[in-house]
Amino acid sequence: MNYQEFTKHYGLSNRDIAREVFLNNRESIKVKKEKTAVNNLEKIFNAVFRITYKKGFQALSMRALSRETGMSLGSLYAYFTDKEKLLEMIQAQGWLIISKTFAEVVASYDSPQKKLRAVIRAHIFLSEFFRPWFYFTFMEARHINPSEFAAVKSMEEYTQNILTDILILGAKQNIFTPANPELTAAMIKAMQQDWYLKRWKYKYLDISVDQFADHLIAMVEAFCLNSEKA
Repeated sequence: MNYQEFTKHYGLSNRDIAREVFLNNRESIKVKKEKTAVNNLEKIFNAVFRITYKKGFQALSMRALSRETGMSLGSLYAYFTDKEKLLEMIQAQGWLIISKTFAEVVASYDSPQKKLRAVIRAHIFLSEFFRPWFYFTFMEARHINPSEFAAVKSMEEYTQNILTDILILGAKQNIFTPANPELTAAMIKAMQQDWYLKRWKYKYLDISVDQFADHLIAMVEAFCLNSEKA
């Protein structure tokens, strides 16, 4: 499955994400009209990503967000009590996107080799389609409170553990070599993150998201595949 096919099957628009956030936080959001709330949430998230990409979340103030969105402070407070609550909402939604997609991808294949290829592609393709969310989640996780950070850390481990479990399963079936699956999974994860954290590097090399995913899979399989299966 290439990137275009992936986005057709799994992709959500920014508006879809804003709607999910509204539905998941209806009890705390004071605006009850869905269309209005979704429009404003989409506007708020886009503004947050623009501001924090340049200055970081610590530099984000409610007044700056008010100026960027064109919404009054009172209107903003109808959606979240403070910027820490806003951060929690964005983090939670980002990880919800990842967990739902990964669960479907893993369940779609029986072969460990196909599972591994699909999971590697899924992470890279998701980070391409939702790059502002991925970048924000990774860069700003250190600013959330300890209880919320534990949840983010747990989700980070979740995606890496999926890779580890696939490598262990493949080794049991003599498809992959049994060489330290935990470390291998950690290194695959780091290479996947490189795509959205250092995008400038691959843009300079004129590398597409499909080329990056295919190349990473080829490298991983060259290392992991049992020589009889390679």
